[in-house]
Amino acid sequence: MAETSEDNVTVPEFSNLLQMDPYLKPFEKDFKRRYGLLQKHLFLLEEAEGGFDQFTRSYRTFGITRQPDNSLFLKEWAPAAEALFLTGDFNGWDKFSHRYDKKEFGKWELTLPPKPDGSPAVDHNTKLKVVVHTSEGERLYRMSPWAKYVTQPETGVIYDWVHWDPVQPYVHIHPRPKKPKSLRIYESHVGIASPEGKIASYTNFTTNVLPRIKDLGYNCIQLMAIMEHAYYACFGYQITSFFAASSRYGTPEELKELIDVAHSMGIVVLLDVVHSHASKNSDDGLNQFDGSDSCFFHSPPRGEHAMWDSRLFNYSSWEVLRFLLSNLRWWMEEYRFDGFRFDGVTSMLYHHHGIGSGFSGDYSEYFGLQVDEDSLVYLMLANHILHTLYPDCITIAEDVSGMPALCRGVAEGGLGFDYRLAMAIPDKWIQIIKELKDEDWDMGNIVHTLTNRRYGEKCIAYVESHDQALVGDKTLAFWLMDKEMYTNMSSLVPMTPVIDRGIQLHKMIRLLCHGLGGEGYLNFIGNEFGHPEWLDFPREGNNQSYHYARRQFNLLETDHLRYIQLYTFDRDMNRTEDKYGWLAGMPAFVSAKHEEDKVIVFERANVLFIFNFHPTKSYQGYRVAVEATGKYKIKLDTDVSDYGGHGRLDHNTEFITEAQPFNGRSNSMLVYLPCRTAIVLANEEIDYCY
Repeated sequence: MAETSEDNVTVPEFSNLLQMDPYLKPFEKDFKRRYGLLQKHLFLLEEAEGGFDQFTRSYRTFGITRQPDNSLFLKEWAPAAEALFLTGDFNGWDKFSHRYDKKEFGKWELTLPPKPDGSPAVDHNTKLKVVVHTSEGERLYRMSPWAKYVTQPETGVIYDWVHWDPVQPYVHIHPRPKKPKSLRIYESHVGIASPEGKIASYTNFTTNVLPRIKDLGYNCIQLMAIMEHAYYACFGYQITSFFAASSRYGTPEELKELIDVAHSMGIVVLLDVVHSHASKNSDDGLNQFDGSDSCFFHSPPRGEHAMWDSRLFNYSSWEVLRFLLSNLRWWMEEYRFDGFRFDGVTSMLYHHHGIGSGFSGDYSEYFGLQVDEDSLVYLMLANHILHTLYPDCITIAEDVSGMPALCRGVAEGGLGFDYRLAMAIPDKWIQIIKELKDEDWDMGNIVHTLTNRRYGEKCIAYVESHDQALVGDKTLAFWLMDKEMYTNMSSLVPMTPVIDRGIQLHKMIRLLCHGLGGEGYLNFIGNEFGHPEWLDFPREGNNQSYHYARRQFNLLETDHLRYIQLYTFDRDMNRTEDKYGWLAGMPAFVSAKHEEDKVIVFERANVLFIFNFHPTKSYQGYRVAVEATGKYKIKLDTDVSDYGGHGRLDHNTEFITEAQPFNGRSNSMLVYLPCRTAIVLANEEIDYCY
């Protein structure tokens, strides 16, 4: 890290950021101040806690931990409490027999000696509660914020804290895979990952879904809704127990096995982590843990998110930093996740939480008093610590604001994320399909949306994530084909115009995003094969139905349905990228975005992409620009009959370049472009090892 002094922060790497984007020069002081705050935090951690390595392992001392002699050590932070007691199955639910000792800085400690037979005083898989006595004379029953496992009783609503300490914990066998150069993400939800109308399990995912993900060519899984949430329909975004893997899918050991098996397949696993807010639940959540309206959160109104109806963390609090940073370390160490997708980053970065802000792109929107520097520095701390301890760790930011330097290193004054989600792309496709006729699609506007990203800051491109799959919106397949998806998806009969259009555009749009839209690519579980229905969790509004809270993989096992054609294309698209590595390449050179012809042509990583979006016009002898000379052959073709295409292209054809400059490139060649078709050409004379 760069050197610091009391009066000044010297950051030699700042010149890289400002040289890359000179428009940031007026805000150099802001970057230096942010970096100075980071350095101050790191210094204080070293001075008070022996460094961030020790600090982020606080899960070893807080909550309940078994000591080498089988005694149990318990520790909590409850600054507003008058007294703390432990009760549970182990003491017949006596509310007063086991009192915590009060320590400095709002800490409370308790040691339980072993039973006479030497075994721990609290048995594995038994229930516990913290009893909090408040200054107002209330007696509150709480779960430890550090609880590692919580369950919902069959007859109740409130979750129970269950002591998890198995005799034979799962031992990971397989090492973490290396960070992929090209990140291809399969965004997944364990509970919906089955055709059956029920909550699916970790074991089901391991057995039935992991092999499918491997076959499809994805090298990364992003697991949603793992951190425990009391309300299933919140999609995992109202967290109640931050250290507990959701028990509705199975046990912690079964989740560990899932990740270990994924690692054996060379697949990295990311956790969708929610540190932007927390559930308002108090009986089984963090809210009012010690009886106060603050503790882990700011007092209202700052401590409440109006739109999400949730609590907001106080990132300036030392103990909140301990809790959240240790939480990240816990998931990395205990479960061996490979990184995180940070949810709600826009809400964290600004005091206005992005509410009512359009983010016009004016740089002044990203600096000044509207920025919440406490949470911004927390994110810098998190990224610095994660990438220092785990060099192959991957972090992704869900940010719609476009904050500059979000994905630059902290030593440059950036926030340290590896990637940001390209959130404008799915909105653009929905707008186009809803509002425009095919012949009115604007090629230049599409290309602009897909390439409008900050140079040197990596993006994850996607046509649709879970947001577009939720009820109230539509998936791409539904927007294109919903009128006929239940009746006309059989390959035993000729395609109707609606299905033909939908099948072809589904493939082309996804390939265009894959090739042009970012340095990584994301797909939501099931959308690769055009899942025919939206996603809706059981709730009062649908009579608690699981009908839409599932993924119908069974449709792929019916050979005459066209879903398998889309699946096969998605698989081959990923496999082609794996061979040629365009996601790891420099941004594409776009040589054509022809409005009348509806043609887009670009090169990336010495691979040539050609798209003809015209609904009716095919082009014979169409000239396309290319830089490298040689013989080119088709490596991917959306018109292949196995993909639901019309098989109009001969894959034995060699396209030979001519020394005829065209559209800004040194060479060009003539190709046949059927309507509504995209092809990927590779130079047979180039070694594509990357």
